[in-house]
Amino acid sequence: MKKGIHPQYYRAKVTCSCGNTFEFGSTVKEIQTEICSACHPFFSGKEKYIDTAGRIDRFKAKMEAAEKFKAAKSEKEKAEK
Repeated sequence: MKKGIHPQYYRAKVTCSCGNTFEFGSTVKEIQTEICSACHPFFSGKEKYIDTAGRIDRFKAKMEAAEKFKAAKSEKEKAEK
């Protein structure tokens, strides 16, 4: 291997948003993640919604608006008859 062309290799400390920390080798000294194997639903077996940018709330609001629209439309059709 040529000398001087490879990056420095560190024992990296990884910190998850759930509070879990662990170490492994990397070219970066510290890494922060949003999800790890301790809090990921696939590995933990617990159902957990990871909502980024309010997607779940926006979806629920769309569904409620659609239900209201359907109800208003059916009432309007009944009134016309």
